[in-house]
Amino acid sequence: MKSVIIERKGKVIFRESAKPVLPKGFALVRVKASAVCATDLEVIDGNIAANYPLIPGHEWSGIVEETENPDDRHWIGKRVVGSNDVVCLKCDACRRGQWRYCKQFEEIGFKRNGAYAEYVAVPAYGLCEIPDNVSFLQAALAEPLGVALGAMKKSRARMGQTCLIIGAGSIGLCTLAVARVMGLSKITVCNYSPPRLEFAKKLGAYQTVSTKESDLEEEMKKIHPEGTEIIIDATGSEECIQKSLRIAKKGGTVVLAGYGGGKDMNIRMDDIHLKTLHLIGAGNNWDMHKKAIELMSEKAVDLEPLITHVMPLERYEEALDLARKRPEGFVKAVFQL
Repeated sequence: MKSVIIERKGKVIFRESAKPVLPKGFALVRVKASAVCATDLEVIDGNIAANYPLIPGHEWSGIVEETENPDDRHWIGKRVVGSNDVVCLKCDACRRGQWRYCKQFEEIGFKRNGAYAEYVAVPAYGLCEIPDNVSFLQAALAEPLGVALGAMKKSRARMGQTCLIIGAGSIGLCTLAVARVMGLSKITVCNYSPPRLEFAKKLGAYQTVSTKESDLEEEMKKIHPEGTEIIIDATGSEECIQKSLRIAKKGGTVVLAGYGGGKDMNIRMDDIHLKTLHLIGAGNNWDMHKKAIELMSEKAVDLEPLITHVMPLERYEEALDLARKRPEGFVKAVFQL
C-alpha cells in the first residue's frame, strides 16, 4: 500500500509498505480521507514520543474492509470514523470510560501506525458509522471537532456565558463551532494573523481581534467589560495563557487546549488565586467522535470551509509544508485517497 512514513526524527519518506496485520479486536479500514494536524509535525520533529518508523495520521475516515473478530463483521462495508485509543477495556479506568487513563493506552498515529496510508488498523470497539449526508472529507475532521467538544465539556460552560477563544487554528475554529451550538454569548476569536479571522467570521464569531493590530486586553474590555467567563486557549503560548488569566472574569474558567511543546512557562499565581479562577487542562479528550459526527449530520456544524487544500497522498511534502508555514488562506490540508 502507499504510505507516508517517518523513518526517524525529521526524516519523512513516501513508499510502498505492507497492509496492516490485524491485532485481536481490530478492523482494517481503507482510508478515504486523512487530515494533516499540527501535532503530526510535532511527531515528525521528535517533540512528541512516537515509535519510529511510524505512519502518522490520526484524523481520518474510510470504509471497513476486514475485521479480525467474526463478531465485528457487521462493520464490513460501512463508512466509518473511529477512536484512535488502543486500550485494555478491562481496567478500572476503561470500565469508567476514561480510556486515556488506561495504563496500556497507545494512540493510532503516535505509538501505532496511522492513516497517512491506503489502509489503517483501528480498534473495532471505537468505530462510528458515518451517515450518508456527511462526506469523507468532513468526517476526517471529527477528531479535531472532538477535541473541541472535550475542551468545552471540561469548561462546564452554560448557555449565555461570554466566551473568548484564543487562536484561530483548526482547534480554535472547531471550538468556535461548538461554542455556538452551546449558545455561548458574544463569542470572540483572537489570532495574530488577520486572514485566519476571516474563517472565524464565516463560522459565526460575534467579534474577532487581530493581536497583530490591536491590544487584546484593551479590546476585550470593550467586548466583555466585566471580564470573560469562559476562555479557551488553543495556542499553548505562554503569552496567550498569561493574557487569558488577566482577561478572565472573577470566578471564570480558563481551559488550556493548546499544546505547549514541553516548554517551561511563567504565570502569575495571584491572577488565578485572587480571582478564584478555574484553570483546566484539556489535553486528553476521548470518545467524542460520535458526538462530532452527530453534529455534522444534523448540520449544526459545517467544517467544510476549513478544508482549504485537498490533495493526493503523493503530495505529502507540500501538505506538510503548508501545515508548517500556514500561508494566507490555509487552514487544513486533507489527503483524499
